[in-house]
Amino acid sequence: MSKENSRNDRKVLRGTVVSDKMTKTRVVSVERIYRHSLYEKTLREKKKYYAHDEAEQSKAGDIVEIMSARPMSKLKRWRVFRVVEKRSK
Repeated sequence: MSKENSRNDRKVLRGTVVSDKMTKTRVVSVERIYRHSLYEKTLREKKKYYAHDEAEQSKAGDIVEIMSARPMSKLKRWRVFRVVEKRSK
């Protein structure tokens, strides 16, 4: 596997920025909707991810896409890929 192809295999998730209080770090909440395998009930599951935002372009309330990355700290394993939608004031 070449280096160029491995970068394209990274996971991309879409979520909402919950916190922008840390420098160059955003807390992104990602919601996953799925059906229970046995009971067929639709379930919602929220999970928080710490993402690196070098340019500090996203703010709390923005919808962003995050991409998996190398470990940058104890909790940061993702980076902000792009801002999809800015929060309306």
